Parts: sequence; structure tokens; C-alpha cells
Amino acid sequence: MATIKDVAERAGVAPSTVSYVLSGSRKISDETATAVRAAIAELGYHPRASARTLRRARSEVLVLAVPRERGKYRAMDGRFAVEISDAARDHGYDLLMMTDPDGVGGLRRVARSGLADAAILMAVAEADPRIAALRDLGFPTALLGHGNERDEAELSWVDLDWAAAVALAVRETVAAGHRRIVFWSSADHEIAARRGYALHGLSGAEAAARETGAEVRVVPSSADPGELRARLRRALRVSPAATALIVQHLIPLDTLLDELAALGLGSPDQLAVVLVGSLPNEPGPGRLPRIDLPVGQMSAAVAGLAVAAIDAGPPRHELIPPRLAGGPPIPPPHP
Repeated sequence: MATIKDVAERAGVAPSTVSYVLSGSRKISDETATAVRAAIAELGYHPRASARTLRRARSEVLVLAVPRERGKYRAMDGRFAVEISDAARDHGYDLLMMTDPDGVGGLRRVARSGLADAAILMAVAEADPRIAALRDLGFPTALLGHGNERDEAELSWVDLDWAAAVALAVRETVAAGHRRIVFWSSADHEIAARRGYALHGLSGAEAAARETGAEVRVVPSSADPGELRARLRRALRVSPAATALIVQHLIPLDTLLDELAALGLGSPDQLAVVLVGSLPNEPGPGRLPRIDLPVGQMSAAVAGLAVAAIDAGPPRHELIPPRLAGGPPIPPPHP
């Protein structure tokens, strides 16, 4: 069965242009429209429904794709799901949540069945196969996070500027007097999966190290508590010792802090700890210097982008600048 991508390739246009021709939602040149309609006729393409039909018979549901492993809870996913649900309701939409780790098959079923009008993707990776699958179907999509801007030019997305956030944490830590810093990056499996936030965080650390001349030692985190503790011990035993720890992988924060206490480094006077991407108003991180993840702002933005995509609006990209949260300052190195 021909897909919208097949039509686009035959006509020599982007899949979004095929959608615009079908929906009539944007002015397309007569020449391009004729080429698209000829390709549709040649391939026998039968869309599930044109955008014009969808406007008359929408499900008024958005699907939120959150890949996760069974039994592994992430407070961040739950917080975003609630906030996005609230934001979707403001637009008159309900939220369907999909947690399949792969996501491609489930999203195809939702797109083809008409269960939802648009998709919001979380945990976006470089060359994310979910994006390719939905693009082939011409299904409206918005991204919470981004992988590679070159691959996502036709889609709307919003994200914290993770590279700038980690770079800001490094610069502020250096300004407090630290010259030897451990950057506790995203977990190794997130880096291997090419998650956007993981890769952008690494590039921010590298850029800030060059800019400041400080020694920034990158240590990937681990999902295994025993391995996590072992990596932390090894990183802090390197001589001369680091005086600050910048943490991006915050899921195991309690384990990290427990291990620091066991090593006699539980006090800010002994080792400065700075968080990147913490959830606002969480009691634990609130006692540490931090850069919060703007959950409410991102959720409201991505819900609006998804709704706009249903009407074939032009893609919009938003990188949110980071800022240090109000709270304790970064302490200077222990004398």
C-alpha cells in the first residue's frame, strides 16, 4: 500500500507538501499541486482521511509517546504527562499515553485507526525511528525534546537548551573557584541510544571546558546502582581530587548522595554538587544549587505545537534558555 512518503518521492516534494495539497490548508503552486495529484493517481494512494475531513471528524485526543521499561519509574515522565494533559485540556483535547519502549508499531496503529489527531514524542533520539514512521504516514507530530535539528526541520519541537544548561553549570562552578570538576552525564544506555538531551549535555560540557580552561572529567552514569557507586568512587579518587560534581542524570540522585556521604563528602564544604535538569519544587534537589527543567513551560508549548500541527501550521522550534534556580549558591572549594 502506497504511503504519503511514496507520493512525496514520486512528486519530488516533502511529505508535508502532500498533506497541504490534500487539506487545502496552505497555498501551494498549481504546478506542485498538479504533480502531487498525478503521483496520487499513479500510486493509487488512499489516505486515511484528508486534513479537511479530520477537521470535521476529529477524535480530540493527542497521543503522548513515552518509551519506558516495565517496572522502572521516572518521576520526570509522570510530571510531564500530568502537565501535558492539563495543557491539552486547555485546547479541548484529551491525552492518550503510550509507553511501548519501541513505540513505532503502536504509533502506526494509533495514526491509522484515528484514535488520536496528533502525536507528542518524548525521549527523542537522533534519527528517531518514530519520527520517520509518522512522517511516512503524514501524521501531525510535535516533539518534546529534539535529537538532530537537521532531521527535524519539518517538525515542531520545544526543548531546554541542554548544551547551554550544562555549559552554564560549568561556568558558574568555575566562577565559584572550582578548577577540577566531574560531570556526571546521562547514563551510558541513554548515550548509546543517542537521546538528544544526553548528547547535547555532553557537547555543553566539552564546550565549557574549552571556554574556561577548567578540567571537566566526564563520567557516564549507570542504571545499575552497584556500578554507579563504583564509578563515582573511581572518579573521586583521581588525584588531584575534583572539588565539584555536576549531575545531569538525576534519577539515581539519592544513591549518589548516599555514596558521597559514605565517602565523607556529604557536605557542600567538602564537595560542591550542582544539578542540571531538576524538577521544580522537588524537596530533595531544592537544597542544592541547580538548573531546573521548565516542565510547565515545555508542556504548554508542546501541546500547542501538536494542536497547530493538526491544522498543518508551519513548524516552530523553541530552545528554552537555562537559568540557575533561586536557592543556595555554589560553594567555593574546600580549603
